[in-house]
Amino acid sequence: MADLFETEDRKDLRKAVNAVAKDFGHQYFLEKSLSGEKSTELWQAVGKQGFLGVNISEEYGGGGCGIYEMQVVGEELAAAGCPLLMTVVSPTICGSIIEKFGSEELKRRWLPGIASGETIMAFAITEPDAGSNSHNISTNATKVGNEWVIRGTKYYISGVDEAEAILVVTRTSTDDRGRGRLSLLVVPTDAPGLERTIIPVEAKTPEKQFTLFFDDVRVPAENLIGQENDGLRQVFQGLNPERILGAALGNGIGRYALDKASAYARERKVWDVPIGAHQGVSHPLAHAKIQVELARLMTQKAATLHDAGEPEAGEACNMAKYAAAEAGILALDQAIQTHGGNGMATEYGLATLWGPARLMRTAPISREMILNYVAQHSLQLPRSY
Repeated sequence: MADLFETEDRKDLRKAVNAVAKDFGHQYFLEKSLSGEKSTELWQAVGKQGFLGVNISEEYGGGGCGIYEMQVVGEELAAAGCPLLMTVVSPTICGSIIEKFGSEELKRRWLPGIASGETIMAFAITEPDAGSNSHNISTNATKVGNEWVIRGTKYYISGVDEAEAILVVTRTSTDDRGRGRLSLLVVPTDAPGLERTIIPVEAKTPEKQFTLFFDDVRVPAENLIGQENDGLRQVFQGLNPERILGAALGNGIGRYALDKASAYARERKVWDVPIGAHQGVSHPLAHAKIQVELARLMTQKAATLHDAGEPEAGEACNMAKYAAAEAGILALDQAIQTHGGNGMATEYGLATLWGPARLMRTAPISREMILNYVAQHSLQLPRSY
């Protein structure tokens, strides 16, 4: 297990990402979200510095580090009021899976662009009738000659409008228990037969959500990731990092909220006394601070275990995601309360993050599914589903 103290390189990474993110800040994030525009300028600025590829090998244009460093990037962006959802998807899920299982051709085609931020890749696993139960995926891919033909529907897929390609989880056969055997395919977003419709949501972020329709979409056979029917194992190579980055965003939102709240509580006076002098204000903020720091510790542990290839990483990743979602929501809610009516004002930049913060409790992976995992795998209780 790594030291509880971050290395100088990691501290420097935090400072550098934070400096770039603060040049944009929450006002930029909010303006892009409300106008329906993409956060392209921020994404490119972070990518230009090499921060989006810290977890990808140097051989493919990355920083040669791990998911620990990637969660530093995600947390610092969120701590500046810019929780970019596609950091969870493109370099973290897609980058991890392609580097681990993709052919040399696929690695050289996609990883350098993902690492630099010049290319964004979306990830499509969820379906209307297959959320947490991946075995129930019905979007199917059939091998026809030198091509794969894909049919089906995907649901709540992030950032498709800014992506060049999508890593799609498909069913390529069925086992003797009727469960889908999965395979992963890289599908260009401009492939004939691929249609998308936007899903209106109340969480205001630059990234949009889409329903995707695959109507005999054809991709070359070489777009298959690794071996046919090995997709479930491949998916989990990306889903543990997904949980870590989701936790990092929750931690960053918590830090952002507490920074705003503590500054306000020091400056705002009622009857000539700063409101932060009252325990009714200070104690809830102190409690939220403790919860955020505990969640950060669990996230750092999860990232360390994952990067070391330790089997306990799955448990830690789930716990980190749970803890960070709850801590981020708690901190943001208390920051809003500390501001009184101002907490709901757009100019104070707090209620505007409620959607992204609340999303962390539901996705990626819901609070309830994490509790199921911990009950079954950590406590050895009977399976509930």
